[in-house]
Amino acid sequence: MDSVGLIVGLGNPGPEYERTRHNFGFLAVDAILEAAASRKSMHLEVLQREGDFQLWRCVIGGSSCLLAKPMTYMNLSGKAVARICGRHGIGPTEVLVLHDELDLPVGRMRLKRSGGSNGHKGIDSIAEHLGSVDFLRLRLGIGRPEHSSQVVGWVLENFSAAEMPGVEAVCAAAFKGIGLLFRRGLSEATQVVNSFVWAPAAQTVPEMDTSKGMR
Repeated sequence: MDSVGLIVGLGNPGPEYERTRHNFGFLAVDAILEAAASRKSMHLEVLQREGDFQLWRCVIGGSSCLLAKPMTYMNLSGKAVARICGRHGIGPTEVLVLHDELDLPVGRMRLKRSGGSNGHKGIDSIAEHLGSVDFLRLRLGIGRPEHSSQVVGWVLENFSAAEMPGVEAVCAAAFKGIGLLFRRGLSEATQVVNSFVWAPAAQTVPEMDTSKGMR
């Protein structure tokens, strides 16, 4: 089992950003919170609602961890993450960051440790404030616009109606994949998470093997 003490979803606070592509990390955390609220075995506890971050504690895959949504806006996400880590004695290798990824289409995701940011300002900020790039990332695909000059507008646009079923499917699969990470470790979780594909034409989601995942 890999040790994960903090799961962070990246996004921007405020209703105007709620369904934007850049808020995929927030949406994934919301999906976990919704599941935790409906399952007594996950022992959801609210720790903080105001200030630089929102913070919860819950049990995933049989292990207790923190869930966070930085309220500092995307480019300053690291400020909140470093504060949580310092307050709770969590090292960079125990952090899992959920964030949007331009180089993956909607319906795909990738789990990895370390590496570059691919220009993601939230990841850059976390690496700067933690003084390390050796944290886990779950990259949630949003696809790229036709022209590179459109990227800023693209990430701040709402997901389209056609994309939302894929977003919801990825959030559900990410939740199961994180449970597998806690129970079976990074190698097995990576294989399952990285092979997930949402099928938009049929509006169906391939079955994931969750027999060893979260219970």
